[in-house]
Parts: sequence; C-alpha cells; structure tokens
Amino acid sequence: MRSIGALNRIAETAAVVEVLATATTDYSMLLKILSTPEALSTLTENDPLASASLRGLVVKQQLLEAEGGCLSSTQVASLLGITRQAVDKRRRSGQLIGLPIGKNRFAYPAWQFTTGETLPGLESVLQHLQVRDPWMQTAFMLNGNLRLDGMSPLEALRQGKSEQVEKAAQTYGEQGAA
Repeated sequence: MRSIGALNRIAETAAVVEVLATATTDYSMLLKILSTPEALSTLTENDPLASASLRGLVVKQQLLEAEGGCLSSTQVASLLGITRQAVDKRRRSGQLIGLPIGKNRFAYPAWQFTTGETLPGLESVLQHLQVRDPWMQTAFMLNGNLRLDGMSPLEALRQGKSEQVEKAAQTYGEQGAA
C-alpha cells in the first residue's frame, strides 16, 4: 500500500506525462519516472538512500542492455547445443555470467557468446576474477581497465589478449590495484 501511495504522489506531478510519452516498456517507464527530480524529492523525504538505490537500478539496466542485451537460459542452451540444466551448471560453476533477474531466473549477457560457443578466454578470465558477484563481473568485463590501456576486458578478449585480461582480473577489486 505504501508503494502505491508513493506512486500516486509521484503520478500527480507534471513530469510523469512527459515520461509516459517516451517510455518503451513498463520497466523503462518506471525507471524514468522514478529518476525525475519530482519523484526523487518525494521518495527521499523518508529514505535518504532512495536516490542511491535508484542509481544502482539504472546501472543494472544498462548492464543488462549493453553489447547486445541478454539471453534466456533457453536461448543459451540452444546456442551452445546443451540443456538448460547444463547452462545452469556452467553458471553455478563460474563458467558463465548469469545475472539474477528474479527468483531462480537469470539473464545471460549476449556478449559472452560467439557462434555456438562461449567467447574464447572468458572461462579462464572468470576463474581468475576475484569477485564472484555476477553484476561486478559484468561491470569488470564492460568497463575500461588501466591494465589494458583503457580498453575493456571484453574488447581485449575479442582481440585475443586473454593473458592480459587474466592479469587484470586477478587484481580487480583490490584496493590500490591499477
């Protein structure tokens, strides 16, 4: 009931009408509405961390949409010629990145696959990566890295530079690591 009340207060602002005209999905509409200054002021009245939480949601959405979006476990199974259970086993063993998107549901970033297989070097990089959180792994793969001369690990893997990416992965998340 509190959520509905908050949404009703936000919906009373003029900014909502503009957002409704530009949103392509329910999720994007909600994110756009919640990120308006009017919504943030309404939400942060009682929760000082609301804007930080919203920024986190926006970043997660960007990660889900980056480099071709995501695939379902069924799509990954079809692409790799394996079962959905085998896809899940690879995710649990750290061979694939599966981003949690609900109870027992995962989205698999499309960039980790090539025709019929995983991106060469990806599994080894994931084994060297010190962080196990799939969102952090995805951020590592997509963002520029000083150890790779500003190139993203994904770009470097695509260029066959798996050894350099493995070294960058070993230090990712360490305080003071370049």
